[in-house]
Amino acid sequence: MIVRPRPSWVGLLFARRGSLMPRIAGQLAFVYALSIAVVAAHGTLFHWKVTLTAAPFSLMGVSLAIFLGFRINASYDRYWEARKLWGGVLVETRNLARHALTLVQPPVASVPSAPRPTDAAAAPAVDADVRAFVLALAGFAASMRNQLRAQPADSGLAALLPEELLQRLPGLRHAPQAVGLWLGQRLREWRAQGRLDAMLALPMEESLDRLMGLLGGCERIANTPLPFTYSVILHRSAYCYCFLLPFGLVDSIGWMTPLVVGFVSYTFFALESLSDEIEEPFGTQPNDLALDAMVVGIESSLRELLGETPPALLRPDDQYLLR
Repeated sequence: MIVRPRPSWVGLLFARRGSLMPRIAGQLAFVYALSIAVVAAHGTLFHWKVTLTAAPFSLMGVSLAIFLGFRINASYDRYWEARKLWGGVLVETRNLARHALTLVQPPVASVPSAPRPTDAAAAPAVDADVRAFVLALAGFAASMRNQLRAQPADSGLAALLPEELLQRLPGLRHAPQAVGLWLGQRLREWRAQGRLDAMLALPMEESLDRLMGLLGGCERIANTPLPFTYSVILHRSAYCYCFLLPFGLVDSIGWMTPLVVGFVSYTFFALESLSDEIEEPFGTQPNDLALDAMVVGIESSLRELLGETPPALLRPDDQYLLR
């Protein structure tokens, strides 16, 4: 994800980072060279004058622009829905952590005989079982990231999950599901031990259900790309339009043709490239969601609830919030 202050209007004209120019520079160079060749040949191709005017391109340009608009809207809708789902993960993990810290009773042997101190600095340490539960919520978010990006199942989880669960993950096809099951088993054990009242456990189970639903929503986006034919039609239409445009402009604007064609091609190629990039919002390309930063943010929030020193949040590096 690109995170940078908005430059001035002059800076926006010459901004390279975030402009997609590295991805489409080859196509633009080819179209620009083709335009120069068409102007030099006066619109003649193999001794045959291509009798095109600007009129048909006006009609085709409007249709292509509408088609591009539908494509970019469909891709951005997937991107924004993915961001909302990850925002829901943050909310539900905080809720579950708060419930665990306030509703789960300490083991009978460790119940203090004196009243609890009111000073937060002098408060007793969090019960080990509750702490493991809260950290496993951050581990759930990290395992979601690994699943959506096809990364190793145990990547970045060493400090968040119990060792016995961590060792099982590499052999599983769906690691977040195993983490969710472990969380549910902890709730069951607390109920059996009398540490969590059944009525109080209900909202925690519902929150855990919503957490699994958010995972399912992300998987739906990741596993259901836009129809391939849709991309093929748009790609062919945009390139054919830009390749033929010099022949329609050469007789009317002459040597200004490469400049106009280059500008139109940049618009169409950049929009197509951007829609391809954000169609898969869980990737690692510059305009995709910064899942690593989100996972660190969730872990930081939960460790603060535990009264521990949170990890440092990821900051933009050379205008990129990786990853």
